[in-house]
Amino acid sequence: MVALLSLLKVIRMNILVCVKQVPDLEQMAVNCGSDGTLVVGEAAELRMNRFDEFAVEAAVQLKEALTGVHIDVVSVGPEPALAVIKRAIGMGADQGTLLDTGDRPDPGPAEVARRISNYAALKCYDLILTGSWSEDGMNGQVGPMTAALLNLPCATQVMNLRLGAEGECVAVEREVESGRRERLEMCLPALLAVQSGINRPRYPSLSNLLRANRQSVDAIAENPEERLSDPVICVGLMRPPRTRAGRVLEGDLQGKAEAFLSLLREKALIR
Repeated sequence: MVALLSLLKVIRMNILVCVKQVPDLEQMAVNCGSDGTLVVGEAAELRMNRFDEFAVEAAVQLKEALTGVHIDVVSVGPEPALAVIKRAIGMGADQGTLLDTGDRPDPGPAEVARRISNYAALKCYDLILTGSWSEDGMNGQVGPMTAALLNLPCATQVMNLRLGAEGECVAVEREVESGRRERLEMCLPALLAVQSGINRPRYPSLSNLLRANRQSVDAIAENPEERLSDPVICVGLMRPPRTRAGRVLEGDLQGKAEAFLSLLREKALIR
């Protein structure tokens, strides 16, 4: 959750939220390509990365509790990614910018971090929020890479955050191994990669959606000469091997119950 200060407290703060458009992997089959890439069908529905929704919600909660908070949203991707920027505006963000990648739908975490850091360096943000990782790549690298390029303190897997009384620092609680949590306090500006469970993302309101549809979104084209070669090289993908087979019980309800009871006795789970 996001711990908020007293209502209507005046703290001037500029927040940048990084969002990504991803295919809805739950609605389609994903095949492993022979060249080490995921092959996504053309009919796949595109939507905002779910982990980024938590980052947008965290920023909007701060805006609702404080006076003087401005939220920008940025996305690195092709033109269709404008849809997720408008959704973030519908959730309560103020403005959005698309860092257009042209014909490259996903240029890799290093290139994405470079584009975001170059953009953010010109804006002087107090807080940058990202999701912990994207659902398609699952790299979890864009946030830390962006922080390193901007020379900012960074915390990942953030489950709770609280602004200091004067808005000069932020206390965070992050999830670490074995279900444990770690508490940190960092001076602002800082970058936080938030984890699912920090809040419950809202649905965009009708008034904000209408505003998002009327509002123009800046688009910044990339310079092909500044492209980076991705240092992350995928040498291949394979489906995980099946470790156990399932068994489907057939028949009516009484027959299924008797077969299930017999199976439990065979496994010595009950007597």
